[in-house]
Amino acid sequence: MSAISSLFEGLHGDGALVAYVMGGDPDLPTSARVIDTVIRAGADIVEVGIPFSDPIADGKSIQAADVRALKAGATPRKVLEMIKSVKAAHPKVPIVAMTYYNILYSKGVSEFLDSAKASGVDGVIVPDLPLDEVAEYAPLAKSKGLDAILLAAPTTSPERMKEIVGHTSGFLYLVSLTGVTGARSEVQSRTLELIKAAKALTEPAKVPLGVGFGISTPEQVREVIGAGADAVVVGSGIVDRVANYDRSGIALTLVQVHEYVRNLKLATKKVAP
Repeated sequence: MSAISSLFEGLHGDGALVAYVMGGDPDLPTSARVIDTVIRAGADIVEVGIPFSDPIADGKSIQAADVRALKAGATPRKVLEMIKSVKAAHPKVPIVAMTYYNILYSKGVSEFLDSAKASGVDGVIVPDLPLDEVAEYAPLAKSKGLDAILLAAPTTSPERMKEIVGHTSGFLYLVSLTGVTGARSEVQSRTLELIKAAKALTEPAKVPLGVGFGISTPEQVREVIGAGADAVVVGSGIVDRVANYDRSGIALTLVQVHEYVRNLKLATKKVAP
């Protein structure tokens, strides 16, 4: 059983919090401290972004983080080295690498997956993975001991979603709305309907359902978990707080990140305090 699957097994009905951090934002040592902070605040899984120059699935907050990380010299190799150091300090916390297909393709998909595994990565998310590559990519990742976390969107047909559920491992990442990442003021009713429809496919397959894009408050976390999601993915809310480091100072920024993630995690409990 993978580290991610074991994590979900041990939650006993609570939801999981997946916290997204851009690797190398604003620099590699600081992003390592941010990851340590979100783990200590209660994040169950950490999703680490490997910066890319054309992040088509991301909104302005994460695009800006990409720019900061690349300007600071972050590369896929350096981010994976950082993940390795974080994993040494937190060996039981699953870490997921999120990046774009060009990063895998330019290095060689198999070689990238080998490097990720050697660095302590437990799963990989590739939002722009070509559909015709899924049937080959997912078994390859699994053969290397990595969960191939695939995405489904509101525009995904039921037939296609069923196929994706059959290939994904770790969890199915359900994009909660059309568009790019970024905080939204409320959870749309159609998002809750989408969660219930996806759950009808993932539950019989015993695949956890994670929901992301647009989730940024404890109230939204409760709504999404209440609708049937097994996990929520929060990214822009964390990235936005890191972006204030130059005004707030890194010490205060880490305090703010810790408090924010702690409150998000509390909202995933069956009965919030």
